[in-house]
Formats: sequence, C-alpha cells, structure tokens
Amino acid sequence: MSATQTYRYLGSSTLASDGLGLQTSGGPAPHPRFFTGFLTTPQAAAAGLLAVAEVARTRYHRPVSPASLDPVVTGSRDRLRFESFSGCCGVYARLDTLPAGLDGDVIEHGTTNVDVNNPLREALARVGGLDPLHLSVGPDDLTVATMNGPIVEKKVPLPARWLRGFAEVQILSATFEPHAEIPATEAATFLRRLPTTSDRSVLWAVPAGRSLRLTSRPVPGAVCLAGASRLTALRAMLRFAQTLRVYGPTVATGSAPTPSTWELDTGALRLSLTLSPEPYRGFSGEGAALTALASDDVADDANLVAAVLSWDPTIDVDRLATDTGLDPARVRAALAQLGTAGRVGYDVSEAAYFHRVMPYDAGRAERDNPRLVGARALRDAGAVHLDTATTATVHSGDQVYRVRQLPDGDFTCTCPWWAKHRGQRGPCRHALATRMSTAARAEERV
Repeated sequence: MSATQTYRYLGSSTLASDGLGLQTSGGPAPHPRFFTGFLTTPQAAAAGLLAVAEVARTRYHRPVSPASLDPVVTGSRDRLRFESFSGCCGVYARLDTLPAGLDGDVIEHGTTNVDVNNPLREALARVGGLDPLHLSVGPDDLTVATMNGPIVEKKVPLPARWLRGFAEVQILSATFEPHAEIPATEAATFLRRLPTTSDRSVLWAVPAGRSLRLTSRPVPGAVCLAGASRLTALRAMLRFAQTLRVYGPTVATGSAPTPSTWELDTGALRLSLTLSPEPYRGFSGEGAALTALASDDVADDANLVAAVLSWDPTIDVDRLATDTGLDPARVRAALAQLGTAGRVGYDVSEAAYFHRVMPYDAGRAERDNPRLVGARALRDAGAVHLDTATTATVHSGDQVYRVRQLPDGDFTCTCPWWAKHRGQRGPCRHALATRMSTAARAEERV
C-alpha cells in the first residue's frame, strides 16, 4: 500500500560561495526556515549529510534503481536532526547536529523534508579545507518575499512502510543498551575490514579490548551485525570521528538476530545507522509497535502527553509525569503510542525520546497494519473465547487456535505465523485479539 507524497520547494538546494542552502517542504508552515548560521565542522557535516542522503536512495536488499525519498529534518531548540530510511526500509540513518556543531540560531521548531538533489550531493562531496560554511535550512527572506519564484515539485510514491519504520525503530531502540565504545583508530580498522558489497551474513560483534571481534554465534555481551555491508555509509565520517559506539538489546547464547545501532561521534555531530535484524527484513514488518497500537487505554494518555510535549532536544519522562499526573510507566506507554504516528523518536545516545511531527494522521500506522486490522476484526466478531486467566481459544475462519499468556506478559499461539517466527516479528493477530479481549475484561471488572 502506498500514497503519493508531493514535496514543494521554492527552489533546489544548492551549495554556493555564500554557503549551503537546504530547501524545505511543508511542515509547521509552508517552506519553514529552521536555521541560519555557520557549521563549526563543515567537512564532517557535509560527509554526514551525504551519508543520510545516500541511505535514503539505497536499497540494500536486492539493489535496484535508487529510491527518491528526501531526508527529514527536525529543528528542536539547540540542534537539528536529519533522518532517512533506506529504500528497502532495513536501515535507518540519522545525523544529529549538536550545539557544538552550530553557530547560529534554530529559528523554527518542527519537522519537514529537505531537498538533497544530485548537484548538491556532488557539491557536498567537494567540501574541503577549513573555510567556514554557512548553512540555511529553509528559504531565505528574499526568496520567501519573491512570490513569483519557481516551485520545484517532487511527486514520489510514499510507502506505508515509511511511517511504520519510524514507529518500529523508536520502540525497538528504546530497549537498547550501550555495549561498546571504541576509539576512532580502532573503529576505522574494524569498519574498513567489513565488506562493501551486498551480503546476507548475520554476524555478532563482541567487545575485545579497544576494538571488536566478529563471531558467527551470539554470546552474552554481543551485538548483532546483520549485513555488515550496510555500514558502508559510516566510512566517510571515520576521519572526523572520535569514537564509535555500538548499541543493541541484551542477548544470550542462542539468541535470534536482533537490530543494532552503530554511531560515530565527532563531538559536534553524531551519525548513526540502525540495522534491521536481517538484511532482507525491513523495519516496517518487525511488529514491535503492535502492542502499543492494540491498547485502547493508552490512547487517552497519548493525547494528554501530546498536549504538553515541547521541542526540547530530549523528552524528560519524569517532567511529563509531573505535568500530566500520570506515572512514568504510563508516560512511556503513551510515548510508544505517539511514536506510531511519527510524533516522537528515540535517541540511543541520550537514552531519551525526542519530539518530531511527521505528515501523517495519528491512525495511519494502525490502518496500514494488516495484523492489527485482523485482530480488531476477530475481537469485534466475538472470535476470542477466554478460557482461563492465561489461555484463550480463537476461531479464525475454519481454523481454531490456542493462545497462551507467558509469565513475562507475551503470548504464544498455535498458528503458522507464531510457529515460523516464534515471536521475533511481533505478535500474531490471534495473540493481539486475545490481548485486546483480556484488557477489555479487566476494565469491566474495575
């Protein structure tokens, strides 16, 4: 399923003698102006922008013609964040331009797309030396005042998986822990030994002194590296980086492949790539957001939290709890729900959510998820029979499935989906329908 997204720019983004001008599309206002000032590390910033743009036009699984989605930029008080997904939705890239990287003012708060065209890519690749680089994110005053100026339109297919990818990544990465921090020299050696052509290998990186070693099997403390060639976009930033940090969920011997985040930090910039658990898997199908979407109770909490969100660089859960009167656990659940509409993301380096607003309505991710749609249909049709406090029978067409709740709150099912994925791609529709019915029964008893 897809829609057509139209980007309208007052002109093309350019890099000229007077600086780098990035054109913006819609957002908090038509063609918003987010920032005007200097980049303190122009070469590194150019390399980072190129990396984010390169991910946006690359399909790592079964490479074909380049994709054409423009990166997303969010302005929030003291920093800019540039984000993109690969055409296959298996790699999420983000460049955070931190306060130390900007010498100017973030004028507007909000989220929009920025035009990164081929001529601009070529110009960014030529940035060199120590000359200062002026950055304008959004049209300048003269362009805004010129009502007869040219409008550059891009109409591109916008898959529903683009939104679902943002929803999945923020929920998955919120479970990550830092596993390794490697000095730049060792990081460069490690990354340059990785393949650059497409590969389907699933390896595991284990901290080893000041570097990492690769193994074919998961062990405690390891981080999954699925499709190592997908880290190629980091290479251009290596000469500017101070450290490489690696994040992922806790794994044990025998663990299934997991997502991971690889982040280069220059001190003024952070460039991160988040990889899906396997090269052929896009984030849009991971199913991590389904539980948040399935809850009816959290919707009101999400609306309350959304009303008090600010454009702070990171979201303070305790402050939100105080402002809304909700306990921190309910605030986190509400943030997960807001993430399914692209309204918040998660920064593993800060271990905190951040505010953004994507051009989607709040119900889009739910409507476009067939498992969730199927689960609601089963519940509404009365197909779920709660046998005990932890078991249920679900009638789906001519089939009957047994669902059981585990001590950790997850569900198992006798359906083919669960047998194939064993919970690694999120719950099946029968488990989701059971969760909804169980919650409804608990609410009736209150």
